[in-house]
Amino acid sequence: MVNTSNPEVTTKSDQFRLNECAMHRCMAVLGTKWKPIIIWMLRDRTARFGQLAAVIGLISRKVLTTSLKELEEDGIIIREEYKELPPRVEYRLSERGKALLPIMQQLYEWTLEGCNTR
Repeated sequence: MVNTSNPEVTTKSDQFRLNECAMHRCMAVLGTKWKPIIIWMLRDRTARFGQLAAVIGLISRKVLTTSLKELEEDGIIIREEYKELPPRVEYRLSERGKALLPIMQQLYEWTLEGCNTR
């Protein structure tokens, strides 16, 4: 259970992130529609915000911004800001994020198998 007297618990997301249950914590990191897709898009490259928005397509800029921020806070991606004009920011997977790739590959293959059985 979540200790609601904990001052770190301020949002529903915090309740998942700080929960004793490992699956709750996992879903706090990956439990949105877009986060796994962002991770998958960064699996073999570094990308800028606009590139991610273009490749993913249906995601709003606000949701992409929020998702990237949360993934960075959770140590899944690294945001690198370059001091240039115009400013440039790139995103890439951290080592922790790369550790998710075999799991995501299994999900990808599982999905392909499901499509072939219909």
